[in-house]
Amino acid sequence: MDGKKIEEGVKLLLEGMGEDINREGLKDTPARVARAFQEVFAGYGDDAKKHLFVTFESKGEGVILEKDIPVYSVCEHHLLPFFGKAHVAYLPSGRVTGLSKIARTVEVYARRLQLQERLTEQIARAIEENLSARGVMVMIEAEHTCMTMRGIKKTGSRTVTCTCLGEFENNEELRARVTEMIKW
Repeated sequence: MDGKKIEEGVKLLLEGMGEDINREGLKDTPARVARAFQEVFAGYGDDAKKHLFVTFESKGEGVILEKDIPVYSVCEHHLLPFFGKAHVAYLPSGRVTGLSKIARTVEVYARRLQLQERLTEQIARAIEENLSARGVMVMIEAEHTCMTMRGIKKTGSRTVTCTCLGEFENNEELRARVTEMIKW
């Protein structure tokens, strides 16, 4: 990530808004934004494979659900944040990963410019591919500030996306069980 280019872009943005980039409160803003962006968009330099590489043998075949994982991302259409919770369920096929690795996988993809629909799909595909899971279900509930602070201004409205792969695709009973587990 090129911090200098980000700084220059922020300067242009501030000038475009009619701000004086040399005033006391804004002098260091371009550098602060560049540092913040390096953290917020760290997913570009990260790979889910790195986190899902460590697995453990498991004879269990039941659903593993990591729910209420905080999600913070930025909408690629308006460059405004969206935030909420991710719920990730999978059916292992002899191997499982550490629970923190699921949350790290969510973070890898959330720390990029995103669409919630694509984010949901990317997480599910990474779990399926890297864990050879028999099935994966990912659900994300998020509030988009592009809808709450501008445009229609409907604070509290949430968007829910869900991706089902493998055994979850055609098994309505299995999907319903995970949905019920999320509500617990």
